[in-house]
Amino acid sequence: MPRHVAIIMDGNGRWAKKRFLPRIAGHRRGVSNVRSTVSACIEKGIEHLTLFAFSSENWRRPADEVSLLMQLFSLALENEINKLHEAGIRFRAIGDLERFDPRLRHLIANAETLTAGNRALTLTVAANYGGRWDIMQAVNSMTAAQPGKVYAESDLLQYLSMAYAPEPDLFIRTGGEQRVSNFLLWQLAYTEMYFTDTLWPDFDAAAFDLALASFKNRERRFGRTSEQVKLADAEVPEPVAVKR
Repeated sequence: MPRHVAIIMDGNGRWAKKRFLPRIAGHRRGVSNVRSTVSACIEKGIEHLTLFAFSSENWRRPADEVSLLMQLFSLALENEINKLHEAGIRFRAIGDLERFDPRLRHLIANAETLTAGNRALTLTVAANYGGRWDIMQAVNSMTAAQPGKVYAESDLLQYLSMAYAPEPDLFIRTGGEQRVSNFLLWQLAYTEMYFTDTLWPDFDAAAFDLALASFKNRERRFGRTSEQVKLADAEVPEPVAVKR
C-alpha cells in the first residue's frame, strides 16, 4: 500500500456539462467525492493524501468560475474542518496563499492550527500551487539562508512546500488527460503514474481500488535492476510473532 497518494482531480466541469448543469455543480460534486476518498485512505492505512485543488494557472479561467471556486473552498473549510479534526486528520495547504482574500487565508490558518496534532491522515490541499513556483521559492529561501554555499539536492528538500511528507508513491490523474500539469514537479521524480478516463466526481471506491491494484503490480527499482530489487526483498527478515 502506498504511504502517499497525490491526485489531480480533473473532470468536474465535463461531468457537469454532460448533465447540462453549470460547471460549479461539478465542483460541488467533486468536493463530496473528496470525503469518500479521505475515508478510503484512512481505511487502507494510507498516511498522506495530497489533492491538486487550484493551480497557479487556474486564475486564467472565467472570473465568475474562479470566484465561485473560492467560495466553495471557504465553505468546505467551514463545514468540514471540525469533521476532519474529529477523525484525527491533519489539514495542510500548500501554494502561494497570499493571493487569496484575508478571510480564506484565516480559515486555512485556523484549520492547520486546529488539526496540527492529528496523525490518522495528513490531507494536503494544493491551492494556487505550481511545481515551478515551489522549486523557485525553495531555491530563493535556501540561498537567502545560506548565501555563498555550494548546494546539494538534499539541501533543497527542507525548503520545499511538502518538506513534512514523504514523496508521493502513487500519482493519480482522473479525467483522461495524461500529464502532470505543473504539480509537485520535484516530488514526482520516482512516483508511479496512474491515468484514468474516469471523471473525478465518478471516481468512487472501486475506481480507487483499481489504481491501488495497479500500484501493487509495479516494480519500484529506483535505478536498480530487477535482480537487485528481488535480492534485497529476499534479504528482508520475516516479522517474528510475539506471544502475549
